[in-house]
Amino acid sequence: MEEKRTALLVNDCSFMGLKPIMMDLAYPPVRVRERNTAYANLLSIDYCGAVSELSAITQYINNENRISGENCQVAKTFLGIAMAEMMHLQKLGALICLLGGNVDYTAKFHNGRQKMWTPEYLDIPSNVRKMVMADIEAEKQAINQYKMHIKMINDDCVNAVLERIIRDEEYHIMILQAL
Repeated sequence: MEEKRTALLVNDCSFMGLKPIMMDLAYPPVRVRERNTAYANLLSIDYCGAVSELSAITQYINNENRISGENCQVAKTFLGIAMAEMMHLQKLGALICLLGGNVDYTAKFHNGRQKMWTPEYLDIPSNVRKMVMADIEAEKQAINQYKMHIKMINDDCVNAVLERIIRDEEYHIMILQAL
Protein backbone atom coordinates (compact mmCIF):
# COMPACT_ATOMS: atom_id res chain seq x y z
CA MET A 1 0.00 0.00 0.00
CA GLU A 2 1.32 3.44 -0.98
CA GLU A 3 1.88 5.92 1.78
CA LYS A 4 0.22 9.25 1.15
CA ARG A 5 2.50 12.25 1.82
CA THR A 6 1.31 15.74 2.49
CA ALA A 7 3.33 18.86 1.91
CA LEU A 8 4.24 20.89 4.95
CA LEU A 9 3.37 24.54 4.42
CA VAL A 10 5.38 26.99 6.48
CA ASN A 11 5.29 30.73 6.97
CA ASP A 12 8.81 31.57 8.11
CA CYS A 13 8.40 35.35 8.13
CA SER A 14 9.78 36.39 11.53
CA PHE A 15 8.39 39.51 13.17
CA MET A 16 10.86 39.37 16.07
CA GLY A 17 12.07 42.83 16.97
CA LEU A 18 9.62 44.62 14.68
CA LYS A 19 8.83 48.15 15.84
CA PRO A 20 6.07 50.58 14.97
CA ILE A 21 6.69 52.47 11.75
CA MET A 22 6.29 56.10 12.75
CA MET A 23 8.05 59.45 12.81
CA ASP A 24 10.86 59.70 15.34
CA LEU A 25 9.07 62.48 17.23
CA ALA A 26 7.60 62.50 20.70
CA TYR A 27 3.85 62.72 21.06
CA PRO A 28 2.48 65.68 22.96
CA PRO A 29 0.95 64.89 26.36
CA VAL A 30 -2.55 63.44 26.21
CA ARG A 31 -4.60 66.10 27.95
CA VAL A 32 -7.58 68.36 27.28
CA ARG A 33 -8.50 71.89 28.32
CA GLU A 34 -11.96 70.79 29.55
CA ARG A 35 -14.58 68.10 29.12
CA ASN A 36 -16.39 68.42 25.81
CA THR A 37 -18.56 65.55 24.62
CA ALA A 38 -18.98 67.15 21.19
CA TYR A 39 -15.20 66.87 20.72
CA ALA A 40 -15.26 63.33 22.13
CA ASN A 41 -17.91 62.44 19.55
CA LEU A 42 -15.77 63.85 16.72
CA LEU A 43 -12.83 61.78 17.91
CA SER A 44 -15.06 58.69 18.09
CA ILE A 45 -15.29 58.90 14.30
CA ASP A 46 -11.47 58.89 14.08
CA TYR A 47 -11.41 56.06 16.63
CA CYS A 48 -13.89 53.66 15.02
CA GLY A 49 -15.69 55.20 12.04
CA ALA A 50 -15.36 54.09 8.43
CA VAL A 51 -12.15 56.13 8.17
CA SER A 52 -10.56 55.37 11.53
CA GLU A 53 -7.65 53.93 13.39
CA LEU A 54 -9.60 50.75 14.14
CA SER A 55 -10.31 50.29 10.42
CA ALA A 56 -6.66 50.97 9.56
CA ILE A 57 -5.36 48.47 12.11
CA THR A 58 -7.75 45.78 10.95
CA GLN A 59 -7.00 46.37 7.27
CA TYR A 60 -3.21 46.33 7.77
CA ILE A 61 -3.35 43.17 9.89
CA ASN A 62 -5.57 41.45 7.33
CA ASN A 63 -3.17 42.39 4.53
CA GLU A 64 -0.20 41.19 6.58
CA ASN A 65 -1.87 37.85 7.33
CA ARG A 66 -2.67 37.20 3.69
CA ILE A 67 0.78 37.97 2.27
CA SER A 68 3.32 37.10 5.00
CA GLY A 69 3.95 33.66 3.49
CA GLU A 70 4.82 35.09 0.09
CA ASN A 71 6.18 38.61 0.66
CA CYS A 72 7.72 38.90 4.10
CA GLN A 73 9.18 42.40 3.66
CA VAL A 74 5.84 43.97 2.67
CA ALA A 75 4.10 42.00 5.43
CA LYS A 76 6.56 43.44 7.98
CA THR A 77 5.84 46.93 6.66
CA PHE A 78 2.09 46.39 7.02
CA LEU A 79 2.51 45.10 10.57
CA GLY A 80 4.85 47.94 11.55
CA ILE A 81 2.33 50.49 10.30
CA ALA A 82 -0.48 48.66 12.09
CA MET A 83 1.51 48.95 15.33
CA ALA A 84 1.73 52.74 14.89
CA GLU A 85 -2.01 52.86 14.18
CA MET A 86 -2.57 50.98 17.47
CA MET A 87 -0.74 53.75 19.28
CA HIS A 88 -2.98 56.30 17.56
CA LEU A 89 -6.05 54.34 18.65
CA GLN A 90 -4.81 54.34 22.24
CA LYS A 91 -4.19 58.09 22.23
CA LEU A 92 -7.60 58.83 20.70
CA GLY A 93 -9.27 56.58 23.28
CA ALA A 94 -7.51 58.40 26.10
CA LEU A 95 -8.58 61.78 24.68
CA ILE A 96 -12.18 60.61 24.26
CA CYS A 97 -12.30 59.52 27.90
CA LEU A 98 -10.75 62.78 29.14
CA LEU A 99 -13.33 64.70 27.09
CA GLY A 100 -16.14 62.78 28.80
CA GLY A 101 -16.94 60.34 26.01
CA ASN A 102 -17.04 56.54 25.74
CA VAL A 103 -14.79 54.19 23.79
CA ASP A 104 -17.49 51.71 22.88
CA TYR A 105 -16.64 51.17 19.18
CA THR A 106 -19.53 53.42 18.17
CA ALA A 107 -18.89 56.48 16.02
CA LYS A 108 -21.13 59.32 17.16
CA PHE A 109 -22.03 61.87 14.48
CA HIS A 110 -23.12 65.48 14.98
CA ASN A 111 -26.62 64.74 13.66
CA GLY A 112 -27.21 62.30 16.52
CA ARG A 113 -26.67 59.23 14.34
CA GLN A 114 -24.49 56.46 15.77
CA LYS A 115 -22.85 53.57 13.95
CA MET A 116 -20.95 50.69 15.51
CA TRP A 117 -17.69 49.71 13.81
CA THR A 118 -18.05 46.98 11.18
CA PRO A 119 -15.59 45.10 8.96
CA GLU A 120 -17.71 46.29 6.04
CA TYR A 121 -15.59 49.45 6.28
CA LEU A 122 -12.52 47.56 5.06
CA ASP A 123 -11.10 47.37 1.56
CA ILE A 124 -9.72 43.83 1.12
CA PRO A 125 -7.95 43.74 -2.29
CA SER A 126 -6.73 40.55 -3.88
CA ASN A 127 -3.08 41.40 -4.57
CA VAL A 128 -0.22 43.32 -2.97
CA ARG A 129 -0.27 46.25 -5.40
CA LYS A 130 -3.98 46.84 -4.80
CA MET A 131 -3.44 46.46 -1.03
CA VAL A 132 -0.78 49.16 -1.05
CA MET A 133 -2.92 51.48 -3.20
CA ALA A 134 -5.95 50.98 -0.92
CA ASP A 135 -3.78 51.69 2.14
CA ILE A 136 -2.39 54.89 0.60
CA GLU A 137 -5.92 56.06 -0.16
CA ALA A 138 -7.06 55.24 3.39
CA GLU A 139 -4.12 57.19 4.87
CA LYS A 140 -5.01 60.21 2.69
CA GLN A 141 -8.64 60.03 3.81
CA ALA A 142 -7.54 59.85 7.45
CA ILE A 143 -5.33 62.93 7.06
CA ASN A 144 -8.19 64.88 5.48
CA GLN A 145 -10.57 63.83 8.24
CA TYR A 146 -8.09 64.78 10.99
CA LYS A 147 -7.55 68.20 9.37
CA MET A 148 -11.31 68.74 9.23
CA HIS A 149 -11.66 67.76 12.90
CA ILE A 150 -8.80 70.06 13.91
CA LYS A 151 -10.75 72.97 12.38
CA MET A 152 -13.81 71.96 14.43
CA ILE A 153 -12.00 71.47 17.76
CA ASN A 154 -11.00 74.53 19.75
CA ASP A 155 -8.62 72.78 22.13
CA ASP A 156 -4.91 73.18 21.46
CA CYS A 157 -4.05 70.11 23.54
CA VAL A 158 -6.31 67.80 21.53
CA ASN A 159 -5.23 69.36 18.24
CA ALA A 160 -1.54 68.89 19.08
CA VAL A 161 -2.11 65.13 19.37
CA LEU A 162 -4.10 65.05 16.12
CA GLU A 163 -1.39 67.03 14.31
CA ARG A 164 1.25 64.56 15.58
CA ILE A 165 -0.86 61.63 14.35
CA ILE A 166 -1.08 63.31 10.92
CA ARG A 167 2.73 63.34 10.77
CA ASP A 168 2.74 59.52 11.14
CA GLU A 169 0.01 59.14 8.50
CA GLU A 170 2.04 61.25 6.05
CA TYR A 171 5.09 59.11 6.82
CA HIS A 172 3.04 55.96 6.18
CA ILE A 173 2.09 57.27 2.74
CA MET A 174 5.77 57.86 1.95
CA ILE A 175 6.68 54.33 3.09
CA LEU A 176 3.81 52.75 1.15
CA GLN A 177 4.68 54.69 -2.01
CA ALA A 178 8.21 53.33 -1.75
CA LEU A 179 6.80 49.79 -1.87
